Amino acid sequence: MTKINLEEVDYASKYANLAKRWLTPNELELEYGFKKSTQAKMRMISNNSSLPFSKIGGKYIRYDRIEIDKWLESHQVQGA
Repeated sequence: MTKINLEEVDYASKYANLAKRWLTPNELELEYGFKKSTQAKMRMISNNSSLPFSKIGGKYIRYDRIEIDKWLESHQVQGA
């Protein structure tokens, strides 16, 4: 299995056809399968295992689709 070099991925062209880059917690759950309770727990973790997110106005949580995909790629586990 080949390993993806994250620096070589052109995220701008990969997501050019998407209408929405920033996802709400509900949208993240629908598209990626992370339940909202899991998202909340992962936001409280202060290491590189936590999902990348932005908090707008101290109230609204948004997830950048590009950062979520990078995070998933960087947390791949190779089977034996």
